[in-house]
Formats: sequence, C-alpha cells, structure tokens
Amino acid sequence: SLAGLKTLLLNVSRAVTRDVLITFSPTAGPSRLNTTEKGNAGKIHLPREIFQSLSSQTVSVVVTVLNIQQLGMFKEVNQTAQVLDDTVLGITVGESSISGLQNPVQLTFTHRQLPHGVTPQCVFWDPSKGQAGGWHSSGCATQTGDNGTVCSCDHLTFFTLLLNPALDGSTAKALIAVATAGCWVAMAFSIFTIAFCIFIRCRFRFEETVRINLGLHVNLVGSLFLLNLAFLLNSGLSDRTHPRTCRVLGGLTHYSLLCCFTWTALEGCQLYLLFVKVLGIYIHHYLAKLCLIGWGFPVLVVGVAGVIGSYGEYSIQNMDHQVIAHLCWITSKHLLVHYITNCGYFGLIFLFNMAVFGVVTQKSCSLQGTGAVQGYRKPWRVALVAAGLFCLLGATWALAFLTYGISSAAVLYLFTILNSLQGIFIFIWLVVLYYPKTKETTGSLSYIIRHDKTTTAS
Repeated sequence: SLAGLKTLLLNVSRAVTRDVLITFSPTAGPSRLNTTEKGNAGKIHLPREIFQSLSSQTVSVVVTVLNIQQLGMFKEVNQTAQVLDDTVLGITVGESSISGLQNPVQLTFTHRQLPHGVTPQCVFWDPSKGQAGGWHSSGCATQTGDNGTVCSCDHLTFFTLLLNPALDGSTAKALIAVATAGCWVAMAFSIFTIAFCIFIRCRFRFEETVRINLGLHVNLVGSLFLLNLAFLLNSGLSDRTHPRTCRVLGGLTHYSLLCCFTWTALEGCQLYLLFVKVLGIYIHHYLAKLCLIGWGFPVLVVGVAGVIGSYGEYSIQNMDHQVIAHLCWITSKHLLVHYITNCGYFGLIFLFNMAVFGVVTQKSCSLQGTGAVQGYRKPWRVALVAAGLFCLLGATWALAFLTYGISSAAVLYLFTILNSLQGIFIFIWLVVLYYPKTKETTGSLSYIIRHDKTTTAS
C-alpha cells in the first residue's frame, strides 16, 4: 500500500545560483517554498553545492514524505526509540549517490515541546545495519530548539527524528548502585530462605508433596542467589578482566539467568500438577529429575552459545555514544542469541505461568467459600499468598519487556527494585505459608490440594 506517501518532483537547473528551499508536512506533503514559511511545516535546505557537482544541465529533485505507521516500513529490530510523527523523509537529487558535503543538508523538524525524559536524535536509514537495516546517526548533527530540531547531514538518503529514552550517565550509575545494593539484600534473604526450608523439612514431618515443594523452592532460591552473585562479579570485574575471563563470566551470568527462568517454569509445572492434575501423580525420583532439567538444560544452551562465540564485552552507551558501563554478557554481534534464549524463552514461560496463576487463584478463591481453608481466610493472608505466587512464578521479570519508550527510566527503577525484593517476598511467603501453627493444618497449599482431591473424587 502507498497510503501516506507524498512526493514532490522538481527539475532544477545545474546553473542554479541559490539554495533550494522546500517545505514538508506529514499531512500535506512536500511543496516548493517561494515566499515565507506558512504554518508549522518543516523545511528542507539543499545547498547549491549539490547541483554544482552534477554533470547534467538539469536534475530531478525528489522529496518523499512517508508515514511509516501506514506503510509498515523502516522499523528497526528491537527499536526502543519513537519516530517523530511516524514521518520519514527521503531526498534524492539526480541518479547519483551524494555524500561528503562540505555544506550540509539542513532538515528542520517542527514539533511542540518534547515530553520529559526523551532526547531527539537525527538519524538516517542504513540498509547495511544488522540483518534488516536500522537507524544510524553518522554524518548527522542534531541541534534542538524550542519549536523544532535542525538536522545537518552531509549526505542524501531517508531521514527522520528519533525520540530516544534519555538514559544519561547519572541515571545509569544510580541504577547500578540500586541493583548492587539489591543484589546483596537478595543474596542475604536467599540464604535465610534456604536455611528456613532445610530447617522445617528436617524439623517437622510433612507429606511427600510438601517436601517436593520445599525442594523446588530451595532450588529456585538457589538459582536467584547464583544470579545475584554473577551480577556482582560481573559489575565488579568486567572493567579490568581478561577477554577470556570475560567470556567465562558472561557465560556464567547467562547460565544463572537461564537457571532462574527454568526453575520458575518448573514451579509453574508443579502448581499445574497439584491444582489441575489432582488425582495423584507419582514420578520416581521426581525431584532429582527436576534438578536434572533445572540445572542441566541451561548448560546445553550456554554451551551452544559459547561455541559460536556469543560471550564477551558488552558496552552500554548513552545517546551521545559515550560508554556508561561495561558488562561481560552476550556481545552486540550476537544479540539474536539474547532475543531467542532470554526474551523468547522467558516469554513462553511467562505466558504459561500466568495461565497457571489464574487457575490457582480461581480455584483457591472458590475453595475459600466452601470453608476448606478456614485458617487462611484473612484477607491480608490471602493477598500475601497471591503476591508470593506472583513472585514465585517470575512475574516481576515481565517488567523487562516494558523498559522501552519514554517511561523506560522509571520502569527500569521499578524493575530493579522489585527484582531485588523478590527474595524478600519469597522468604516472607514461605514463612507464612509453611511454618506449622497450632490447630492449623501445616502447609495451606497441601491442605487445599487434599481437600480438592476429595471433592473431585466424590
């Protein structure tokens, strides 16, 4: 479809003695400017240097205004920035490729006051970037004003104005400080949680279902401990480590993250078996087989990624291309590995676990009305159990998919804080849920399951 495409074709003589001035608008399209500018249209200033360098007597100047939302074009893979008014501007003069201009082409993008937390950046479309092309700022300078932004570029191609999230150096340092403090807190509560689970499993007599649940929780919290430890090592050693050591550290960080995701998925599978397949399922050496999956499957993924050389130094840059931080992680050349093994893998786990969470919540609420869980009828306790399940199934990691656009800095803070508190939430949840109390059935989940089995059988 060519909807949203507006083109102006001019025949300009080679002997032109003045610059060419053209206006453009996303709604009205381009037009030749003979007098003063009217309205809020943008401007294109073509220097006469362009025409003097051409050999033909007359050349065709083609200005194209594209609405990329309607056309579905010029979309970069994993693009975090917004295109101003969804408008891309294409400029060609003659049939030659024009670059290296001494007097740059000036494009004025008019706009109102920009939202807080974004930085405008003049870019052009580079077909050679990545696999499908992408935006690049080389050769373009950005000058921001109150009513518009002027882009000065030394070549002709397709241009636009990107609104990038303004993650500056101070924000990045604050996020790293919050994440570092949160990792220490999470590691401390991970140790408390593991010690608590081992204590009550050895001190009190639980049925086999509850013992398996406790074993699952210990492994999940252990993977969280490993992930926080890997991040602390990464942030502390990545700036001064050997390239080979950085590759090992990047693989360790990736492995611990995949372990955390895998054990989250196994928690969801266990809840599904307990609350949906309620008529008794026995699997020989069940917990040992879960450990083989939870700790072994990420080894295969990291091994394949390591063979193709995915790990190394990864630099985090701001909008001025200044390096904010170094990490040992998946390199920029192998970001597809990150999208598949991290984003795609967790996306599938998140969808499954949220479906399980909905089933468990619905069944627990229905049993509340039957009097099956009399000791746990208090609203605050029901809410706490629901919040604990929510964290246990990895819902806080879903905020990582929202860290784009104008509000990315705020979402990054929220994501960092909530994931730091995940270990605390799980610890409190386990204490409230599993610690035996007099005249109450130990392990409310186990009691609900037994009651539900009886109801289903009858």
